[in-house]
Amino acid sequence: MALGLVANIARPGGNVTGVNFLAAELVAKRMGVLHELVPAATRFGVLVNPSDPRRAEAVARDAQAAARSMERQVHVLEASTGGEIDEAFATFARAGTDALFVAPDPFFTSRSVQFAIMAVRHAIPASYASRAFAEVGGLMTYGTSLEDMYRQVGTYAARILKGTKPADLPVVQSSKFELVINRQAARALGLEVPPTLLARADEVIE
Repeated sequence: MALGLVANIARPGGNVTGVNFLAAELVAKRMGVLHELVPAATRFGVLVNPSDPRRAEAVARDAQAAARSMERQVHVLEASTGGEIDEAFATFARAGTDALFVAPDPFFTSRSVQFAIMAVRHAIPASYASRAFAEVGGLMTYGTSLEDMYRQVGTYAARILKGTKPADLPVVQSSKFELVINRQAARALGLEVPPTLLARADEVIE
């Protein structure tokens, strides 16, 4: 709606509908889970991609607000290349960052292995939006179930191909979220995952 693509969620109007993955909207929840995992953390890092300025600004703003509500400090950095990701981790480490919040971003997801390696190298617990990070060694992810949302996308595509007008299809909102914890990564970082968090996890990778 902010981009003016649809009139409203229930009745998009025009010739556009879609699926909202709610990636940016989960910032406060993800910050809370990261704080639960690393309760002693007082300095949070936030990494955003300036190539998507609208998302970067929204994520940085919401992360700062969430941190302030927990009375924690926030250091925001930007990265849009592999080299800048390495530089950001080095900067966070020098600044004594206790935990890192990585913004949802397709480029970041494509560099998930790099993130996992750098997080361990610099001993910085990090939270991500996509389970793809946890599957390659990232510590923790919380976000929309992409499998569920892709199923929704396929369903909508089939309905449109059968003649349903996009204007008559409400914009689908994510309703299934998943918390994935990689205990091997936690051990590499010297972290003990709280039992309450393990109990809530949809998947624990050993």
